[in-house]
Amino acid sequence: MAEANTSSCRRIAVIPGDGIGKEVIPEALKVLKAAAVAGRRELEVTSFDWGADRFLRDGTTLPPDAIEMFRREYDAILLGALGDPRVPSNQQGADILIGLRFKLDLYANVRPCVLFDERLTPLKGRTEKDINIWVIRENTEGLYAGVGGFFKKGTADEIATQEDINTRKGVERIIRYAFDLARRQGRKRVCMSDKSNALAYGHDLWQRAFKEVRGEYPEIESRHMYIDNLLMQMVRDPSQFDVIVTCNLFGDIASDVGAGLIGGLGLTPSGNIHPGRVSLFEPVHGSAPDIAGKNQANPIGAVLAAAMMCEHIGWSQEARTMEAAVRATIRENKTTADLGGSLGTRQVGDWLADQVACL
Repeated sequence: MAEANTSSCRRIAVIPGDGIGKEVIPEALKVLKAAAVAGRRELEVTSFDWGADRFLRDGTTLPPDAIEMFRREYDAILLGALGDPRVPSNQQGADILIGLRFKLDLYANVRPCVLFDERLTPLKGRTEKDINIWVIRENTEGLYAGVGGFFKKGTADEIATQEDINTRKGVERIIRYAFDLARRQGRKRVCMSDKSNALAYGHDLWQRAFKEVRGEYPEIESRHMYIDNLLMQMVRDPSQFDVIVTCNLFGDIASDVGAGLIGGLGLTPSGNIHPGRVSLFEPVHGSAPDIAGKNQANPIGAVLAAAMMCEHIGWSQEARTMEAAVRATIRENKTTADLGGSLGTRQVGDWLADQVACL
């Protein structure tokens, strides 16, 4: 566990990553630093050049001493997107992102899908009060655990296996995290989603753990949906959901559906969290190499990820200020083209930083 930071200064590690990550993360930092100044907070930022450029230069992905360094020296990590067509295997991306998630035991992937303006949703007649869903995705098990392999690879008899790993500890703690978040935020409903009608063993474990844990939260309405029905219901009537908790794979999919409801991946942040420990925050979108370097990428997801990070390190007022600035930039149409605006990445960052300074 990370040692408690008893000083007023917060130390943040930054990994800009690849593609548009190297454009949106500087804008998120610009806004974060403006919020720190406005709140009279001390902030120390250290940047690490881990990504495709470094990997192609000297083979570095996640150095062996990185995990202990982060635990010992930093309060949080801000990460940009990873992925570069020059590395078809995306080895650097997998080693860094999956490595940090698993080795730091960041078991809760928290993805808010919040509609900031009704103009942004493709759903007819829906307003901001209808779409405010927090998807809680189990982050260290499931089909992403990397258990499996090939037999007779490259032959006509090839067999590929991918095992779905679900532990009692892992399932129970992510369900409890979802209920705790709902209680903390004053949310009234938690929905657990699985596919237990077809996936008998691991998802039977989810069913049993959910029934036991929900008994500890009598004030919160709880229910279950199969994943295919959940996705349909998110589109049909998103207002019925407050918090959704599900496995690694289904959470990845459900959060992208949620992003589609609020205006796209450019608006969606995420936190990879272990309560009380150094945790990692990132925008949900990818590295988008087709628009990298063109000053076109939407930095709002990265800014909101930095706001989530602020909440995690105890800077609640700064988090609210950054979120208010995002609402203002959308309301005033000071956005990139994907949201209907005419500003570039850097100009949106400048506008947000100025807004934060005034709030």
